[in-house]
Amino acid sequence: MNRFLLLCCSLFVFALLLPAQPQSEHLFYAVDSEESFRSLKQNIDKISIVAPGLYSVDEDGVVWGSVDPRILDLAARHTVGVMPLIVNPGFDQQMLHRLLVNPEARARAIASFLEECARYRYVGMQFDFENLHQNDRSAFTTFFKETAEAFHRRGLRLSVAVVHRPEEFAGPTPYHKWLFENWRAGYDLKELAAAGDFISVMTYSQHTRRTTPGPSAGMPWTKQVVEYFLRFVPPEKLSLGIPTGGMHWYTALDTVRYVANARSWSNTVSYETALGIIERHKAKLLWNDEQQVLYAVFANVGLFEYIYLDDARSFKAKFDLVRTLKLRGISVWVLGTEDPAIWNGLPKVSR
Repeated sequence: MNRFLLLCCSLFVFALLLPAQPQSEHLFYAVDSEESFRSLKQNIDKISIVAPGLYSVDEDGVVWGSVDPRILDLAARHTVGVMPLIVNPGFDQQMLHRLLVNPEARARAIASFLEECARYRYVGMQFDFENLHQNDRSAFTTFFKETAEAFHRRGLRLSVAVVHRPEEFAGPTPYHKWLFENWRAGYDLKELAAAGDFISVMTYSQHTRRTTPGPSAGMPWTKQVVEYFLRFVPPEKLSLGIPTGGMHWYTALDTVRYVANARSWSNTVSYETALGIIERHKAKLLWNDEQQVLYAVFANVGLFEYIYLDDARSFKAKFDLVRTLKLRGISVWVLGTEDPAIWNGLPKVSR
C-alpha cells in the first residue's frame, strides 16, 4: 500500500512539473446589433478578443467607421482586447484593386489605422479583404507587410481573415474555378503568416446561397482546410474559424422587368430563428454524425426547404480540433446567433 501511495504521489508531482498547454485565444466577431452586444456582455469572461466589423476603406485610402462605445467600455473593464475589422465595402473587387496598386492610398489608409488604434486603444486590427483576385496577390501581400511593419513599431498587432481553401488545385467545376480565382488564390499564406501576428481561417461558408444546401462547416471539410493551411502557417499563428447559427434554403422569386424568375436561395439564420422555422413546419431536426451538424428537410406547400444548423455539439467538435492540433485558438462568427449552450463548454479566459 505504501508503495502504491508513493507511486501516486510521484505521478502527481510529475504532472505538476509538466508544462501546461497554453490557453487558446478566443476571438469573437461582433456586428452592430443588440443581439450581438447582449451576447458579448453576458459572456465577456470567456472572450480574449472582440473583433467588431465596422471599419471600411476605399480605393483612395479613406477610412471610415466606428466601434460602439459600449463595446469599448465593456472591453476595457474586463481587459478584453478590441481588434476591429477593416473591409473593402461590399467586398468590391475593383475598388480593392485600385487601393492595392496605389502607394499613396495605402499610406493614407495605414496612417488612419494607426490614428484610430491610438485614439481608442485598440490592440490592433484585422484585415478582412474579400473577393480578392489572384492577380492582386503580390499587391495585397505588400499592403499587409507595410501595415504590419507600421503596427509593430507601435506595439500593435495585425491579423488577417483568410477565405477557406482545401488544396492547391482549383477544383472540378466552373464554380470551383471562379471561387479559386476571386476568393481563394489571392492570399500568400506563408508571407502573411510571417509578416502578421496570426491568421483567422474562415472555415465556414462551405455552402452558401450560391450552392446546393449543405453545412456551413462540415467536419471532414474543416479538417481538410486546416491541414492545407498548416502547410504554410505555424499552428501557433492559426486561429480556427467557427460559425454559429445556420442557413435556410428555400425557393425565392425575383422580378426583373416584370418577368418572374424562381430560383433556390438561402439566408443566414440564428440558432433561435432556425428552431422557430423548424417548429413552425413541424419538421424533424436530425444530427449528421459525419458532418457534426444538425439539419432538417421539410415541405412548404410542396416545395422542399432545408436548414443546416451549428449547435453546441458542432462547436465542441471544432474546439476539440483546436486543442488536438495545438492551434492558436478560435475566431467565431458571430456573436448573437449562437446556441447558448456553446458557452457551457468554453473555459474562462485568464487575464
